[in-house]
Amino acid sequence: MSEVPSELEYRILLRTATSRDAMMASAVLQRAQFDPAICADMADLLREMSVGAGAVMLAEEVIAGPAMAELKVALASQGPWSDLPVIVLARQGADSRAIADVMDEFANVTVIERPMRVASLVSAVRTALRSRRRQYELRRLLDSLRDADQRKTEFLATLAHELRNPLAPLSTALSLLARKKPSAEESVKYYELMGRQVEHMVRLVNDLMEVSRITRGKIELQVRPVLLDAVIDDAIELSRPLVERAGHTLSVELGGEPLVMRGDAVRLTQVFSNLLNNAAKYTPSGGRITVVARQLDRHAVVEVGDTGTGLSPDMLKSIFDMFVQVSGTSKAAQGGLGIGLTLVKSLVELHGGSVEAASEGLGEGATFTVRLPLAKTTSPARPRAIASQDGWAPSIEGVVLVVDDNRDAADSLAELLGTMGAATLVAYGGEEALQLARSNDIDIAVLDVGMPGMDGCDLARHLRAEPGGAQMMLIALTGWGQQGYKERIAAAGFDHHLLKPLSLPELMTALRGG
Repeated sequence: MSEVPSELEYRILLRTATSRDAMMASAVLQRAQFDPAICADMADLLREMSVGAGAVMLAEEVIAGPAMAELKVALASQGPWSDLPVIVLARQGADSRAIADVMDEFANVTVIERPMRVASLVSAVRTALRSRRRQYELRRLLDSLRDADQRKTEFLATLAHELRNPLAPLSTALSLLARKKPSAEESVKYYELMGRQVEHMVRLVNDLMEVSRITRGKIELQVRPVLLDAVIDDAIELSRPLVERAGHTLSVELGGEPLVMRGDAVRLTQVFSNLLNNAAKYTPSGGRITVVARQLDRHAVVEVGDTGTGLSPDMLKSIFDMFVQVSGTSKAAQGGLGIGLTLVKSLVELHGGSVEAASEGLGEGATFTVRLPLAKTTSPARPRAIASQDGWAPSIEGVVLVVDDNRDAADSLAELLGTMGAATLVAYGGEEALQLARSNDIDIAVLDVGMPGMDGCDLARHLRAEPGGAQMMLIALTGWGQQGYKERIAAAGFDHHLLKPLSLPELMTALRGG
C-alpha cells in the first residue's frame, strides 16, 4: 500500500523563460508557504516529475517545439490515478499557437496571463495542489482496493490448493471399497476415514463462504486442547497417497509423553500435511521423509525432514513468501501454486508458534521445524468419529419428498432416507414436485433452495398453499448460510434450514422436531 505522500510530491516545479523570472516566481511561492523547485531545462523538469511533484508551472516560451512533445509523453505515462496540474504563464496579448496546443493536449491545465497579480498566482497554485491531494487520496484508495483484492485472491488460491488434499484419501477409500468389497466390519474404517476428510473439506468450504474475514486479515481458529500425536496422524493420512505414489519411506518418531496444545486441530493438520506434501513433492522417487516430535521447554517441536532437492541459502528466507517456488526444479515436479508454505507460516504464527527452514544446500534435502506452545491442560480433544447409525433415529415414519435439480444429490439422499424406513419420492424440479405433492400425502419435504426456474422458496410457498400443506414439515437445503438467506428462507415458510453438505445428525434432529 502507498505511504503518505512525501514533501517532494507537493513541490511546484518551475520552468520559466529566464533565470530572473524563476527566482522571482520562486520567491513569491515561498512567501505563500509553497515548495518551489527551479528546473534548468525541460529534461531537468521531467526528471524531477518522476521523483514527485504537486504541480508544474511553465512559461509559454518554453513549451514550443520538442519540449511540448516531451512533456506530452511524460504526462501520458502517468499512473491511472494521476493527472498532474499544469499552470502556464502566458504572454500578454492574443492566444498563441503554443497556448492553443496546451489547451488541446492537457486536461488539467490553467493558463494565467502575464503580468499577473500575486493573489491570482497563489490561488491557482492552491487549486492545483488541492486537485493533486485528491489524486493522492485516490491512489491510496486504489492501492487499498488492490491489496484487499490480492488478499482475497490469495485466500481463494489457498483454499483451492487445500481442497485437493482431502480428496486423495477420499478417492483411495472409494477405490478400496469398490475393489475389495469388504465386510461391514472392515468397511467401518473406510467410512470413518471418508467422514473425517469430508468434515475437513466442509471446514475449508466454510472459510470460502466467509472470505470477507480474510480481506480484513482475520482467520478464526476453533481453539481447544489438541493432542499433537492425533494431529500428525491425521496429516499423515492426508499425505500418505502422495508419499506412497512417489515410493518414499516415511518414518515417524512421536516421543514418549503425549504433547497437548491449545489450537485448531484442522488448521494444525493442514500445517503438517502441507509440510509432508512439500517433502514428498521435492524429493526424488525412493527418498526418505522423517517426522520427529519432541518437547523443548514449554514448546512442542516438530521437524519434517527429507532427502530431496534442498534449498539454496537465498531461498531459506523467501521460501515462505506467497507464490514462491523452489528454483532449479521442474514445473511438473513443483505443481501447485506456491502457496502451501505461506499457509504453514500463517497458521503456525496464528497459534503463537514459529516455523523455519534449514538446508545444507541444493541436493542436500531440507528440514522444516515447527515450534508450538504447549497447553497447561492435559485433556486433549480427540478427533470426532462419525456418528454410528445407532445414534440416529432407528426409523423415519411417513413419506419424504426430496427435491433437488442435482439428480445424484436427490437420488442418494432419498436412498439414504429409505434405508432408515422412510417412503421416499424424488423430484428434480419445482413443477414435478408439485405434481407429486398433489397426488401423494407428503409428510416431509426436503427442498434444495437454489434450483433453476421455480426455486425452493417459491416451491415452499406453493406447497404450503396446497391442501394439507400447513401440516407438512419443510426443510430447506442450501449452500448459503448468510443472514439474508436465512431470513428469506424463514419468510418462505420453512421449518428448518440446513447447510450443504447435509449433516445427517442435524437432519435427524430436525426430523425429531429439534
